[in-house]
Amino acid sequence: MNAEDRLGRARARYEQAVYGGHADGLTDAERELDALEADAALARGRILHARFLHERAGAGPAPVEDPAELPLFERAVELYRALGDVRGEAEALFWIGCLHQVIRRDNETAVPALEWSYRLAAEVGDERTQAEALRHLGIAAHLAGRLDEARERLEESSRLRREIGALPGVAANLVGLAYIAAAQDRRADALATLDQAQTIARAHGAYAIVRQIEQARTAV
Repeated sequence: MNAEDRLGRARARYEQAVYGGHADGLTDAERELDALEADAALARGRILHARFLHERAGAGPAPVEDPAELPLFERAVELYRALGDVRGEAEALFWIGCLHQVIRRDNETAVPALEWSYRLAAEVGDERTQAEALRHLGIAAHLAGRLDEARERLEESSRLRREIGALPGVAANLVGLAYIAAAQDRRADALATLDQAQTIARAHGAYAIVRQIEQARTAV
């Protein structure tokens, strides 16, 4: 159900209560509005996160965390959990983990949220959120020096992303796999992986990933 449908049903139930004297639908209307609020909070938090990433990639001063971002994701988790929406809760938990890892550089806090997100997403077959959580669990393993685990996580994330057609995400994972290959003294594999990533990224207009690939070539 889209936002317009939820608002329309809430209005209809209001009118049924006020004019028809039937208040039975008000609880359902509140739940639908809670779902709408959760979706909006999650979407707004993602926008703030994207702005941080864009500013970090630029030539200006280092970006700072928007203090509204984490409360938005936390509110989404609260609402989705109350609604019994496991898929939504898994996605919101992922973003909490991502914020702690990417913005705060705090993997100790990030990893439990990412693992929880992955478990919930697996319960409901949400491959997109599973892939996202696995990617960032792979990043955490890489930073901790667990290179085989990092490679396994990113390869599984890439498999899921291919299944759902998220090919720019596959290219992003390949960049990570290239860094892992380089750390394992497999430079030829690293360069071949970057070539594959570049082909995918250019084919799908993922120019931010192309810039990451160019940076990786100078590092591996």
